[in-house]
Amino acid sequence: MSISVDTFFLNPQFQGTLQSQIQQMIAEGILSGRFRQGEKLPSTRKLAMHLGVSRITVTLAYTELLANDYLSSRGRSGYYVSENAPEPPPFEAVRQSGDTVDWSRAIGRKFSGGDTPRKPLDWAQYRYPFVYGQTDISLFDHANWRLCAIQALGQKDFAALTTDYCDLEDERLVEFIVRHTLPRRGIVARPEEVLITVGAQNALWLTAQVLLTQRRTAAIEDPCYHALRDILMQSRCHLVPLPVDRDGLPPHAIPAETDVIFTTPSHQCPTTATMPMARREALLARAKELDALIVEDDYEFEMSFLNAPSPALKSLDKDGRVIYVGSFSKSIFPGLRLGYLVGAESFIREARALRASVLRHPPGHTMRTAAYFLSLGHYDASIRRQRIALKERREAMQEAIQETGLSIAGQGAHGGSSFWMRAPTGTDTETLAEELKSKGVYIEPGRPFFFGQNRPREYYRLAYSSIPSERIPKGIQIIADTLRQ
Repeated sequence: MSISVDTFFLNPQFQGTLQSQIQQMIAEGILSGRFRQGEKLPSTRKLAMHLGVSRITVTLAYTELLANDYLSSRGRSGYYVSENAPEPPPFEAVRQSGDTVDWSRAIGRKFSGGDTPRKPLDWAQYRYPFVYGQTDISLFDHANWRLCAIQALGQKDFAALTTDYCDLEDERLVEFIVRHTLPRRGIVARPEEVLITVGAQNALWLTAQVLLTQRRTAAIEDPCYHALRDILMQSRCHLVPLPVDRDGLPPHAIPAETDVIFTTPSHQCPTTATMPMARREALLARAKELDALIVEDDYEFEMSFLNAPSPALKSLDKDGRVIYVGSFSKSIFPGLRLGYLVGAESFIREARALRASVLRHPPGHTMRTAAYFLSLGHYDASIRRQRIALKERREAMQEAIQETGLSIAGQGAHGGSSFWMRAPTGTDTETLAEELKSKGVYIEPGRPFFFGQNRPREYYRLAYSSIPSERIPKGIQIIADTLRQ
């Protein structure tokens, strides 16, 4: 690797010769760790031209550094940072500028003060990873995704790759969503009513920003998707958590002042409850009575392998008051960060303008690759494989749970990829989770999903999307044994 000539510049206030300044500049770069051992320096001619000095000045500086073993010479190849050059000290030791700004007063903690737990980056290192929302690479169709990515890099798609879409998106991807994805949920929409987002979370953020103010009220499920709770708290709206029951969000509990209702009817997050048809109709009726909008997060509807999926709320909506949030990040892979919004054209127009001001549009290559993966049938084939695997894993987990006597609080009547569990009263599952990590088991404590000061601590989530069936019984046994201890 070569060090760019643009890294160097002269200081007019430097007290000393040009030769000593160049020598000090390079030495400081090595000592600070900016220049690494083995990296090639610019030639004396290039550096001299860049700095506007004579070549002999640069040559003398290099020669002095060569004598002090900061640099090494490789004949006609040039000068390199020596393998024997001093190692840079720890970062804190070389910091020269202090930070006297009171950042707590300057910015507050509007965005970083949430309670969303971080997913472990090393989750795959656990022998028994009951972690939700991560990719099992054994189920992903890497070969065909790679072929679609290569196809999207071809000359025919060069414009789709390089174009600045401004506030638009890939037409092929939108067309597939309108003609294939949405009809499976009973939804009829025009391209003008669809907006591609950087995952479902981005879709929820855009929605909250467009619909909510400090004077408006949002109703949300309790427990709920913790990242959504943080998004709504950032909006500074009035937030009303409504405890869910076995059928999800209870419409009768929605207060009269509610402006927007956030719900996950297909698979309630995290309890996995599926909202029955009668309650869906009651929820729509309540929203109409209040003249409120509904934001439907329809994640995991593809994972309905036990029973046929229920129709989306959006498909039952006769008034245009439901805004639908969908995502490919769960069903393809989470790192894809590709989702979409479906709503009234006027709402999509506003959300589109906001997206354009923040990130313009999702990457063109990502959208075109996904469009090929979907339209060539690879997506449907991948979903079929996932359903078969998840059904097998679910059966293994349910059997292991029954044999060990663990308690299920919610298991989803239509499928999904997780169980909502309840430990014995008095158990702190955050403490339990830390203890299980040392035994190679990863679980998700339930406390962050709830609202309020006195959040229940005995709940936890066990996902089976990222763990092979054969490991599930042993992992469940370890959990049960640890709880008994």
